[in-house]
Amino acid sequence: MSLLWHDRLQVFFAPARVILVRSYKGVKPKPATQLSVECEHKPDQAAWESPLAQLEEIIANAQGTEVVITLSNHFMRYAVLASQKNIASAAELHAYAEFHMREVFGERAAEWMISVSAWDPCSGGVCAAMPRSLFERLEELTARGKTRLKYIEPYLTATFDHWRKHFDARRGWFVLVETGRFCLALLEDGAWQRISNQRIVHNLEDELLVTLDQEAILFSGRKEAIETVYLFAPEHPQLILPEDCGWRVTSLHTVNTLPPPHYPAGAIVPDKANECAASG
Repeated sequence: MSLLWHDRLQVFFAPARVILVRSYKGVKPKPATQLSVECEHKPDQAAWESPLAQLEEIIANAQGTEVVITLSNHFMRYAVLASQKNIASAAELHAYAEFHMREVFGERAAEWMISVSAWDPCSGGVCAAMPRSLFERLEELTARGKTRLKYIEPYLTATFDHWRKHFDARRGWFVLVETGRFCLALLEDGAWQRISNQRIVHNLEDELLVTLDQEAILFSGRKEAIETVYLFAPEHPQLILPEDCGWRVTSLHTVNTLPPPHYPAGAIVPDKANECAASG
């Protein structure tokens, strides 16, 4: 590989902001640099148009770098894939994932790029989807900037993988909160059981607690007297749940594993966040 590809850009791509961290490598590497730019959404445009414009401007002087993009859950849709022991190839797995996403989300799933992670024939896995048009625009943008797009990763699964060693292997809920949206996942014995990805409509604390209670009863079949929630909410550092609510919160901010440097680390102005929220 050419030395030109040694520098890396890590990008967090969301409707309301773009965060970029550039890591320099070489004989005399320099300290990493970070840039965060807020985006203003226009009602007649797709939610990714403003961050795309910002990203293209940012990487104009980053020729020859390798790009990794973490995509906000505003742009992602998720589903848990049940185990299928008779799947024998990657093509069969992809066909199974496409079929399941159409069952869950309808015909609009035909317009999505679909990937599967954490697949095990005995325990299932996670299917993640993003708009194909957004994927193509990101490919075109990085190519025009003479950078190399290494991969695009979903925020939910990337965050889970980063902290998974801190989770109780038996049973636990994982909650990832960002501006205007939260994702909630249930894992039992290391296997994904349920994922919910929803907008914050009014009050985050109330809506999160209601969703946790509903998901525990409706989809896991039971709720323990005290359930454990692993929480990552960098844009909502003051988020807490009532002490007597039946949920024990373990903040991933307090464990000894630092978040990736390009992840959000502060809140966005509320009215701007509402303007930029993606649909669904």
